[in-house]
Amino acid sequence: DLSAVRDVLGPGIMYTANTIIAFVYVVPMMIHISPQLTLLAFVPLLVLSFAINQLSKLIHHRSQKVQEKLSDISSCAQENFSGIRVIKSFVREDHEIEKFRLLNLDYVRLNMDAVRVRGIMMSSVVLTIGLSVAVLLWQGGRLVMTGDITLGQFTAFNFYLAVLIWPMIALGWVINIFQRGSASMKRMNEIFKTVPRIIDAPSVKPIKTIEGKIEIRNLTFQYNGSDPVLKNIHVTIRAGMTLGIVGHTGSGKSTLVNLIPRLYEIPKNTIFIDDVEIHDIPINVLRSHIGMVPQDTFLFSDTILNNILFGVAHTDTGKAVWAADVAQLKSNVEDFPEKYDTVIGERGITLSGGQKQRLAIARAVIREPKILILDDALSSVDTHTEDEILTRLKALMKDRTTMLVSHRIQTVKQADWIILLSEGAIIEQGTHEQLVALDGIYADMYQRQLLEEEIAEI
Repeated sequence: DLSAVRDVLGPGIMYTANTIIAFVYVVPMMIHISPQLTLLAFVPLLVLSFAINQLSKLIHHRSQKVQEKLSDISSCAQENFSGIRVIKSFVREDHEIEKFRLLNLDYVRLNMDAVRVRGIMMSSVVLTIGLSVAVLLWQGGRLVMTGDITLGQFTAFNFYLAVLIWPMIALGWVINIFQRGSASMKRMNEIFKTVPRIIDAPSVKPIKTIEGKIEIRNLTFQYNGSDPVLKNIHVTIRAGMTLGIVGHTGSGKSTLVNLIPRLYEIPKNTIFIDDVEIHDIPINVLRSHIGMVPQDTFLFSDTILNNILFGVAHTDTGKAVWAADVAQLKSNVEDFPEKYDTVIGERGITLSGGQKQRLAIARAVIREPKILILDDALSSVDTHTEDEILTRLKALMKDRTTMLVSHRIQTVKQADWIILLSEGAIIEQGTHEQLVALDGIYADMYQRQLLEEEIAEI
């Protein structure tokens, strides 16, 4: 798409200017010699311009189809490279090769459709110019014989016409360039003109800092008109308090924590930060005070150091080493030949699942946020490493509000308050001891997980 637009801004504009200048200077000279011959020369061009206008619409449509199919091919290739381990694990190499082959065949077919139309247009241009020259030679010869124009004038007229031949031929090519560029620009404008759905409200207040108190009042949330994912959530988290969130898969845990940094738009008067309605807090201020480790860890194809420093403005290596130590990643990094300058590949492909999560934790910790959100951030580490990380985080979380999401109750049992979600609603809440004493679903989950750990140790 960028290449097609660049062609418009380069050769497209250059040849268009060349054609305009040639017509402005040459056509008056031709009319001066013989208006009759000039009319005969340009009548076929009027017919040609109509044909080109019709064909250009078809070229635009087919060029857009070609660009869309090329995008599909690029996406397929990228997915195959990124997911090569999954493809090999499921022995799907032949399937993906065949899928890629079919996409390319479609691309060739669409290109051939577009080429046919371009061929017709270019052939029409050359044919029209040829007919125009033939008519001029016939009629011009007659005018010379009758003495209406001299042989020198006729020669000059043909010279002027020759000057216009290349601009006329280039006209079809330029139109093709503009049509391809137009189709590509349309696709690019879909991105450029996309307006963020979540923006600062007109009522936003000049807030600069956040202490970390979170209050959720009767929150009901749904995605794009679907069934509610969260129902009547009501909980208060004091500044510096740790909230544990547990529940089965699909209970709404990740959705709840994703609403705190306003990654999704939420109903008004449902979430308050420091007693201020969340829509009244500038988004940049809100998110700059939050350190988040999402469930789906995303790392950049860069060095370990740059991934840790991603969320901060400074480049303090000592701080990065401290954050890696808190996340229990330091010893692993020290074992790498390049240490913190090790490039981890696309999405951290060279790291294990546990190392990815610990690197994401270090990236959040180094910001020293007022609100720390760990969304199942310890699911890929062993229990021993998890205990070490939680021990190191405990000192960090002392003065920070923490939302700790996990499937393992062992991870959240030290939290100041715990809520148990089921089908988007809070069904039990309290401290670990209170919930165990309640002998409900939480207690049942806890007993089963303890039994699973005991069996694993046998």
